[in-house]
Amino acid sequence: MGIYMVSVTAEDWHDGDEGGRAEIASGLNRELGGRGLPPYAPGPGPAPRFEEKMIAPMDGFAELCREHGVDDLLAWSVLVPVSLDSEITVATQEEPEEPVTIAGAPQVLLMAELLAASVPLPPEVLAASGPLALTSWYVDACAREVPGADRTFHTALYLHAARHCLAHGCPVLYS
Repeated sequence: MGIYMVSVTAEDWHDGDEGGRAEIASGLNRELGGRGLPPYAPGPGPAPRFEEKMIAPMDGFAELCREHGVDDLLAWSVLVPVSLDSEITVATQEEPEEPVTIAGAPQVLLMAELLAASVPLPPEVLAASGPLALTSWYVDACAREVPGADRTFHTALYLHAARHCLAHGCPVLYS
């Protein structure tokens, strides 16, 4: 159990069943239409799965975000491959008191790249690919040798999530 950051297939994005994201998808498209933007639909076909477990403490990473003026990097719960001037908030029936905050992957990528320039990212972290690759790195003994491994983990996580979202046209969200 725990909190994961995962990619969402086109089928799951439009699925109205529990766990489906149809309500978020329709709310996003309403808001995009209100901004004069076209509706968003995930890319066709299967994309490689993105999945990482949120195991590292966030305090050091939150401090890093504040130091660099990118607090918005922490504000989203759904990431889409659409350029957004500001986050979109969508209320859902499942969690009416806690709206979903949707961010654009191009903006998240820029913020993550800014942080990556200030945090040493080991080659194995930059090259991490496949489900739970960063999570495995973090729990492995080699991560303990990296000063600020929690900052490194989260910086790489947000960087990889934004790149995956843009490369495959699929949403990424917390689950």
